[in-house]
Amino acid sequence: MANRTRTRTPNEGLRRLLEQAAWSRSQFALVVNRLGAEAGLPPAVSDQAPPGVDTVEEIVDLGRADMDPSRRGVVTAAGLFSAALAVPLFSETAHAVEAAPVSPGKQTVRIGAGQVESVRRMTDKIADILDELGGGHARPMAAAFLVNTVVPWLRAEATDAVRKDMWAAASDLVYLTGWMAMYERAHGTAQTYYLKALKLAGRAEDHVTYCRTLRGMSLQASNLGHGALALKLADSAAEAAPQAGPRLRAFLTGQQAHATSMVGDHRRARSLLAATESALMKADNRRESIGGYDQSAYAFHVSHVLYEGKDLPGSISALQQALRAQPANERQGRVHFYALLAQRQLEYGHLDAACDSWTRFLEDYEHISSARGDEHFDTMRLRLKPYRDTRAVRQLAPRVAEVAALKS
Repeated sequence: MANRTRTRTPNEGLRRLLEQAAWSRSQFALVVNRLGAEAGLPPAVSDQAPPGVDTVEEIVDLGRADMDPSRRGVVTAAGLFSAALAVPLFSETAHAVEAAPVSPGKQTVRIGAGQVESVRRMTDKIADILDELGGGHARPMAAAFLVNTVVPWLRAEATDAVRKDMWAAASDLVYLTGWMAMYERAHGTAQTYYLKALKLAGRAEDHVTYCRTLRGMSLQASNLGHGALALKLADSAAEAAPQAGPRLRAFLTGQQAHATSMVGDHRRARSLLAATESALMKADNRRESIGGYDQSAYAFHVSHVLYEGKDLPGSISALQQALRAQPANERQGRVHFYALLAQRQLEYGHLDAACDSWTRFLEDYEHISSARGDEHFDTMRLRLKPYRDTRAVRQLAPRVAEVAALKS
């Protein structure tokens, strides 16, 4: 029998669709893998790229989508949050990412400590913009810097020490970009960024960013109501940082306390809060822009734990304390804090106090671009509808209408 050669016909229709969507084949394959896993198909692996696709290429795909806010909806809709995602251990990521080989004859770039410092300083600047103006403005900047500057440096020639430092700096920026995507309600995208940050941190042997990222994944899970997953991730983050400094320990145990309270273990939650307070008292006055933790953040965690424990007035008091301790430049944080405070005050029956908190919420919300802020604004209008004929709500209504017009 004659050997038959099977000829593969290129899928021109798919090629044209990918060109129209400005997607790479690797990005398409990643989305198909994730959707398959979420549909229960056994061959699919939702947290891994197809063979031959490296982490740097995946970051490029994510970043290109984030550089153009008008295209985010396509990626957000396709990449859904997975509550069953396998998280790699630190030891498993240590050699999971390698620098891409340089093509023969191609002019190479060599980087040094100066480029590493540039990435770290730019990450700090983006974090400042996030705090002041919101993730809607800061996230496209982070994505553009990742794609246009950081990725070429990840592929450049360098000494082993510089290369490792660059992986670590890049992992911080990828983590921050995932954090912003999380608060822009792009949860599948955020989760993917977090996984890439874990791999980069492992390659750099950077325990700090690895733990921060796991903690960020725990916060995301808690925001979505997955208490058991949030606790698993928070405990993993704490366990991976046995020699952490006091501020990082507080950062990690505070989230552990929140997640623990979500699963009903209030005794352990209180114990973890005590450990958080003790660690914070031992920390210096330096406040990091990435993964920083201070008295305001601690009081916010206290509020969460008390709320989960059905202590509504205690939760309100702790939120008020968190706001008093919050730095003046953290406008995005105030938006979130005041919105939650108002919701809890209304739940407690204090309508006038809630309207006062929502007034303060509006003062900051009108100046930022934030999907989380938009969600809080929608919640405010929904919660106030039953009280629209009261004096407090009638007084607030013109301001609500003014901000709604500005945001439309």
